Amino acid sequence: MELKSLRMFVDLAKSLHFGKTAELHHVSPSTLSRVIQRLELEVGDSLLHRDNRTVVLSEAGKQFYQFAQQQLEQWQLLKLSLSQKQADLQGKLHIFCSVTAAYSHLPPLLERFRQQHPMVEIMLTTGDAADALEQVEKQAVDFAIAARPEQLSRIFTFHHLAEIPLAVIAPTMVCRVQQQIQQDFLWSDVPIILPEHGPARKRFEYWYRKKQQGKANIYATVSGHEALVSMVALGCGVGIVPRVVVENSPVKDRVQYLENAGEIAPFDLGVCCLNQRKEQPLIQAFFEAIK
Repeated sequence: MELKSLRMFVDLAKSLHFGKTAELHHVSPSTLSRVIQRLELEVGDSLLHRDNRTVVLSEAGKQFYQFAQQQLEQWQLLKLSLSQKQADLQGKLHIFCSVTAAYSHLPPLLERFRQQHPMVEIMLTTGDAADALEQVEKQAVDFAIAARPEQLSRIFTFHHLAEIPLAVIAPTMVCRVQQQIQQDFLWSDVPIILPEHGPARKRFEYWYRKKQQGKANIYATVSGHEALVSMVALGCGVGIVPRVVVENSPVKDRVQYLENAGEIAPFDLGVCCLNQRKEQPLIQAFFEAIK
């Protein structure tokens, strides 16, 4: 039984007038009549005695009226209890993510959580996305937005957010690297900018191994995808990065995608926390808010 139908019946039982009750609920009298008929089918008995002039409750209708009132009261009590519980939730929630994720994925998650739990203080730390799981494991933060590694330890809980495509980028400025990519070249001759560690580094290793063009020419390793995009924009080399990082970079107009560079597996981006802490009130409330 729908709560809306129960409300209509309770109001009708009070007014004993189809027209007034229908107007109160912004429906037609015929629609209200069908609602009552469906309730009678569910109950298995007539709820009303009616003729052209009068409407009265049957014995079954009187019992059902008490039942409907109790159900509506219980629903109101439940909503009140939940709202008080949410309002009472306080404390600090520590989050780690990359600078890009702080722009691209975190705001809508926090907006939903903040609407439900306005008293919780949000503590945000940004850094290299490759360090996200380490930050969670050593409990420096409550949870992190991170790319799922190929082998995720059982100590973590991971909630999927989005699939993030990766791409090979190169500079657009006139430089030696830009000249190289405009003609036939060997990848072993092109300087490469790499992340120091993490899933993007693994993606590069798999991608380059398929090229079978000898040892990679590593120009530099950097901490963070944002720094990698900047290095490429400066003409230092090419690199593999998530497309969302490029799209949110202040130097995005100074890099270009190499569309025929080969297939690179996307990231599975999600929210990660320690299994042993997922039942803590603040963390549990956050995961409930983002589902």
